[in-house]
Amino acid sequence: MPELPEVAGLVRFLDAELAGAEIETVSVLAIAALKTVEPRYTELEGRRVQRALRFGKFVALDADGLYLVFHLAKAGWLRFAEGEPGTLPRPGRGPTALRVRLATAGGPAWFDLTEAGTKKRLAIYVVAKPQDVPGIASLGPDPLDPAFGQEEFDQLLTAHHGQIKGLLRNQGIIAGIGNAYSDEILHAARLSPFALANGLKDEERRRLFQSLREVLGTAIEAAAGKPPNSLKDAKRSGMRVHGRTGESCPVCGDTVREVSFADTSLQYCPTCQTSGRLLADRRTSRFLK
Repeated sequence: MPELPEVAGLVRFLDAELAGAEIETVSVLAIAALKTVEPRYTELEGRRVQRALRFGKFVALDADGLYLVFHLAKAGWLRFAEGEPGTLPRPGRGPTALRVRLATAGGPAWFDLTEAGTKKRLAIYVVAKPQDVPGIASLGPDPLDPAFGQEEFDQLLTAHHGQIKGLLRNQGIIAGIGNAYSDEILHAARLSPFALANGLKDEERRRLFQSLREVLGTAIEAAAGKPPNSLKDAKRSGMRVHGRTGESCPVCGDTVREVSFADTSLQYCPTCQTSGRLLADRRTSRFLK
């Protein structure tokens, strides 16, 4: 799933490529992905893209005050190309959910929103303002916002009675972090994913906040300047524990372990994060905290 750093890289790319471009046509090929009825998506046609914005994991294109907003969910992505596109795919066939044709200063261009797999969760909105999208209206603070400091972070930790892994992934508490980067942040902070958020000591809180900023900041730098088709590979190559089950921890050399859930999993290093203890799988009868 694209998370804050990849979405930030995508927004930077779109802002550079599309600012000033005229939207010529908008074609919806997966009607279930379109979550709004009014304004009509055809009202985007003839408008110019002013800027691209990020709200957590949401991307918003400002088209003269009307916004095309999308959330790529778990398996969605954006495919961009210059020139004229090929034949428009048939509605309901293939991975393409939306196609937008544009006239840029450099000539014609287009992008598709696509989604792989059978579970279709990609979401597209056309709204008068981004906050009209329920998922954006309910977002917590952006972790890289200068106004979000250690004090604000500590308040969130104190108010949360669950595990720290869940807090980091909860978009209503902190915007933009998902399964992958929460694993990376907790590894850098040397904390168990099952540690209780409101039970962390002062030094652990400081370490966690510093790791949050550093991990996300480094990933954003790695994504800068990359086209959409390179962002996913950049994400994978930068991971130290997420998706590395069975490999050696780059910090201590211990074997990276995994805990599986119904539809996801987490990875961690026992030596770095749990004092050598192995965390029990969710499918067993108990946890080792």
